[in-house]
Amino acid sequence: MKTRFFTSIGIVLVLILAFILKFYVSNYFFDALILLITCISSYEASKIFGKTGKYNNKLLSVIFPAFLMLILLICINFDSQIGIIYTIVMMVASIILFFLITFLITLVNRKNTKIESKTINMDKHVGIFKFSFLKSLNNTLVFIYPAFLLSFLVLINHFEDMTTSFSKISQGNGLISLVVLLFAFLIPIFTDTFAYLMGGLIGGKKLAPKISPNKTIAGAVGGLLWCVLLSVVVICIFNSIPAMASQLSISGINIWRIIVISAIGSVISQLGDLFESYLKRSAKIKDSGAIFPGHGGMLDRFDSYIFLAPYLFIAFSILFTII
Repeated sequence: MKTRFFTSIGIVLVLILAFILKFYVSNYFFDALILLITCISSYEASKIFGKTGKYNNKLLSVIFPAFLMLILLICINFDSQIGIIYTIVMMVASIILFFLITFLITLVNRKNTKIESKTINMDKHVGIFKFSFLKSLNNTLVFIYPAFLLSFLVLINHFEDMTTSFSKISQGNGLISLVVLLFAFLIPIFTDTFAYLMGGLIGGKKLAPKISPNKTIAGAVGGLLWCVLLSVVVICIFNSIPAMASQLSISGINIWRIIVISAIGSVISQLGDLFESYLKRSAKIKDSGAIFPGHGGMLDRFDSYIFLAPYLFIAFSILFTII
């Protein structure tokens, strides 16, 4: 318990440092943190999928997030010419490109591919071509979960840099992206913390006993309610700062919208947690890794963010467009 506590403190301190560096120095510090999280999470996801029979290329699983980050930063830099729609198209194109790369590497490297197919007891009637295609599909799962989904944190980090798509908040001096990114990290923290506390205090019927035996319905509901309440507290604190209140008003971020966004976000973050638990149960493992003493792997710590990141980007994109 003590180890878990000190590890949590360390994670929080790193996040605080990243936010400080983002606001006072450069957005790219947070990009670097997101890239680190995504690469390690992708490696862990690759191993989990492999244990469930979805064989894949671990090296390409780790390389893809770095390539995707490069594409994103280039697109953001040229946002005045291409806009957010084309940026999303380029992200999808990157997945297709790496699908083809995986397919060609597996197909060309026939000797190793035959050895691999025998190692995993692949049906003898499955030829090299079909095996290469199936492996590429499996790798695409890792390219999407978690790399593609987590990459939306990068887009959130650069909201104000995308001047063509979000011109109304382009003069936010980094405050708007800071607020949205902060909520992206606080929603799972609020939800997980109070789901654990309320579940332990109230107990009751299990939420998904076959997937995650320790989670209760009372914990899930309590986590959601406390997440909404604390999100309102955070936005009220921001509104008490004149300069921040002015930017929030211009961007259309208010208490009622935060209530809706944080409530849905809390549900999505819990679904992300349950989905990773399902994957681990399918792979018959307890943790995705051991990088964090007392917590498990990187994917264990950031599973709640994987589905939340694209949701928050879409939700705030709509908000910034309709204001």
